[in-house]
Amino acid sequence: MKTQEDVEILEKTIGQLDTIYIEISLLSKKSPNDAVNTFKLKLINSVLQLANTILGDGYKPFDEFEQFNKDDVPSTSDVVFVISQYRKEIKRFREDNIARDQGRKLVYILNGELSGVHADPNMRN
Repeated sequence: MKTQEDVEILEKTIGQLDTIYIEISLLSKKSPNDAVNTFKLKLINSVLQLANTILGDGYKPFDEFEQFNKDDVPSTSDVVFVISQYRKEIKRFREDNIARDQGRKLVYILNGELSGVHADPNMRN
């Protein structure tokens, strides 16, 4: 990561992945084989596209997966499975890009150096 804007995009994407996971998990528990509607699928795909950009080849959970096919609508359980993998990898990416400064606060590593950009310790899990 290079800038504070990169950090903001990362944290926003983590929040969106977490929210998608929670919401679709609830639907999946009720009806795991139900299809995700096109509105939700479009939003999910936009978050996945951003996550793929952030993660790059080194952290992307599936080499051959970019986003869900709108013509082959996934089930809620499919979405939960994929999003859970993205959540794990984006949090691993975050962990690899934060460290403690001399004051023992968590900060982001930007351009290979500790920055003054605070990293919320509550986002770790």
